[in-house]
This record gives sequence, C-alpha cells and structure tokens, in this order.
Amino acid sequence: MTTPADRADRGRAARKRVPRSAHAGWIPSVDRPDPVAVLERQGRDRLPELLPIRYGRMVASPFAFLRGSAAVMAADLASQPHTGLTVQLCGDAHLLNFGLYASPERALLFDLNDFDETFPGPFEWDVKRLAASIAVAARENGHGDTKAHRAALEATATYRTALRSLARKGELAVWYDRIDADSLLPLVRSAGNRRRVESSLTRARRRTSLHAVGKLTETVAGRRRIVQDPPLLEPAGASDMAAVRKIFSDYRSTLSEERRLLLDRYRFVDAARKVVGVGSVGTRCFIVLLAGRDQDDPLFLQIKEARKSVLEEHLPSGPYVHPGHRVVAGQRLLQAASDIFLGWMTGPQGRAFYWRQLRDMKGSADVAGMSPAELLAYGRLCGTALARAHARTGDRIAIAAYLGGTETFEHAVADFASAYAAQTTADHATLGAAVAAGVVTASPGI
Repeated sequence: MTTPADRADRGRAARKRVPRSAHAGWIPSVDRPDPVAVLERQGRDRLPELLPIRYGRMVASPFAFLRGSAAVMAADLASQPHTGLTVQLCGDAHLLNFGLYASPERALLFDLNDFDETFPGPFEWDVKRLAASIAVAARENGHGDTKAHRAALEATATYRTALRSLARKGELAVWYDRIDADSLLPLVRSAGNRRRVESSLTRARRRTSLHAVGKLTETVAGRRRIVQDPPLLEPAGASDMAAVRKIFSDYRSTLSEERRLLLDRYRFVDAARKVVGVGSVGTRCFIVLLAGRDQDDPLFLQIKEARKSVLEEHLPSGPYVHPGHRVVAGQRLLQAASDIFLGWMTGPQGRAFYWRQLRDMKGSADVAGMSPAELLAYGRLCGTALARAHARTGDRIAIAAYLGGTETFEHAVADFASAYAAQTTADHATLGAAVAAGVVTASPGI
C-alpha cells in the first residue's frame, strides 16, 4: 500500500520535472495557432445561425473573450511542461464558472458550476485559468496591473493553503467538505458588502422552477407555454420536439431508481431552443417544461449538447467515451453535492446530450461591479472551492507536497496570470479586427 510519505515524495519529485518557479511568465510560441482560427474550427459543427451571437458576446470585452476561448487557453497550457499530478479538471475554471446552487437537501452551496470541458489533467491548468480570469477581470474593472497581480496571487495562495489543509484530513472528511453559502457572511467585513452578499443569497434562493414559470412562460388558450424571445429562446419545431421527447425517455434510464420514480410524476408540457452562455453558443440546447401535481408545480430541465472537451486533444484518453457521461460524471466528482436530475443520453444523429435542472437556486457573482477588495475576497473563495474539488479527485497529498509551505507557486502563477491577461487582451483585439474585416460575423448586444 502506498503510504502518505510515498505520496508526498511523488509530489516533491514532480518539482524536478517542473519547478514551481517555472509556472511564471507566458511567452507564446512562434507557431501558436491564430485564436480566431481556433474558434472557427470549434464552430464548424455548431448551429451556424447562432455563431454571430457567440462572436458578438466574445467581442464585447477581454473577459468575455476569455470566457468563450477555453479552447485557445487549453492549447496554450498544453504548450508548456506540466507536473503530471492529475485531477479531474473543471477545464474552464474562470471566475464566472463558480457560484451558488442548491444541494439535494436544499442547502445553498458555493462551488464550481460548469463542467462542459471537464477532463482528467494536470491540476495547475485549472489554477492558471482561474488566476488568469481574475487578472483579466481586475484590469477590466480598472484596478491596475499591481492590484490585478495581487488578486491572482491571493486566489492561488488560498488554493495552496486550502489544498495543504485538506491533505491532512481523512478520506470521508475531504469527501464531505463543502462551502455552505451562509458561512460566507462572516467573511465579509464591510456592512455594504455584507448587504450585497445577503441580497445575492436571497436572489439565489428565489431562483426555482416556480419562479422561472413567471419569467419564461405564458398561458395560451388555457395551456402553459414557453415564451418566445428569438433568437435567444425559440419554440422547438416539430422535428426538434419529437427528438426532445425521444431523448427525454432515454434520459430517464440514466437516473437512479428513486429519481426515475420522481421524474415519472411529471408530465411533458413544452420545449424550446435556448441560447446559453458565451463559449456554449451554437451548441444545441433546449429547455423543457414539466408539470407535476398541477400547473403550479413546475419543473424546468435543460438539455444541453455535450461535445469533446477542449482538453482532449492535448491529454491522454479519459475514462468516458460518451461526452454527456463525461460531463455528468465530472460534475458528480467535482461538486460537493450535485443536481438530482443530472443525466445523459444520445440524441438524433448520434449527438451526445446531458440533462440538468435549469434553475435550482442558482446564482453567480457580478464580477464586473467588484471593487479590488471584493475581487480579492471572491478570488480567495474560488481558490478554496477549486482546492476542495481537486482534493476529492486527485492525489491531494502529492499535490500538497509539490506546492510546499512557501509562496513560490502562487508568485509564479500570479506572474503567469498577469502575462496571460495581456495575451487575452491581444487575442480579443485580434477577434475585433476579424469582425471589422468581415472574416467573422458578430451580432453585438444579444
């Protein structure tokens, strides 16, 4: 049996392959792919009529570009040496892919909340994407390079200390570890910030299927229907409706027995195509309205197309052949508690999909409105959540030993984040130039 000492030795040995200081800095290789070409290649199998929305959202700002360009950063990270200390990566661990959601016990938790790109890989890739997103957000908020560097540094330092703390705990203690949303309030120093956090928690608790009915549906001829808001929300056509009903039936089989029983108590009411996010725009996504006891007992589910992770071409094969299975399994591994309606299936033309609740007390931070102090605090929170997820899925003792008790790792990653923030700004300008030249079409403000 491998002892904790053996595992720690493995982590320290990784420093010989990649010294902690080697994570600093970013110099693009001479053969670095054009970022717009990477995005165009990614969009080949997406719905072409929606791609202008994707580019319109990405061209809005460097941070929006970063959100939509996980494939670009994945290639950049893969061009650098890595530790070989593998975890289940989120794959897209930027600031806005953390947030609030409800556990099955209806507790409000803070955790990672997006898993489209999840895949096994070196732990530092998630850490670097988080740190880079913090640096980009700080610069965009006008905080300046020094404060941007400090915010990235603090988030990475918190990741290191949290991971090292978890390395000293037993297996069940790590598995049951979670960040309860109510525990966030004592961390907020000023009364104004406390009120904003309390308001965010209140809004998240209201975001349920019942709340969504008032915003997303209307009554037509006595029947409840999903509203139209083209091109962002459109009725499912006859062929799409038939496909959704078919994959709804198949999805049921991927749930556990007690959850199938619960799902069977709902009836299918309506479905619509929905545009979501930034990086996901162009993939096939639907929302489905179900009714339970009566029309006042709704359940909204989301069906989202699952594709190959952007990490897959850069890493060894993962354990899941089906992309939907990969997403669902990755979410269950990384989150402290997961949606009871998570499931996956194969749809028409062999496309992979996964299901989840559309609104289940979900909430995200307003990063654009954060002061330097607020961004520091939020970055630390995200670093803590990321460490918890990695400790569940990787060798936390080896990673903790690699990180060590000094500040070397966080200083290096913060330097990388600052340099990569500048790269993101340049890539965003490249996309803007491509839009201006007509190379790609963008629909701004949608």
